[in-house]
Amino acid sequence: MSVYFIANIRMKDAEAYQPYLKDVNEILAKYSGEYLAVEDNPRVMEGSWPYTRLALVRFPDEESLNRWYFSEEYQAILHYRLDGAECDTIVVRGKA
Repeated sequence: MSVYFIANIRMKDAEAYQPYLKDVNEILAKYSGEYLAVEDNPRVMEGSWPYTRLALVRFPDEESLNRWYFSEEYQAILHYRLDGAECDTIVVRGKA
């Protein structure tokens, strides 16, 4: 069953964030992660959205997501994302 990693990102320091962007795509691909959407200006239908970017990533299963997130490669770059932005992330399981 597919799982989705959703990152709501509020950019603080774009320069500090850049090393994360340089390497994240290759690491995602290694663990079968696929970007479905990256949006800097999503349309808010209801409520408020105090972020500057959203990333939606699909993995084939939760095991793949966990292997990616807790991998040495990803942990080595994660601090760049956290240094450059405030992030609220969630994991959502697909229906099928």
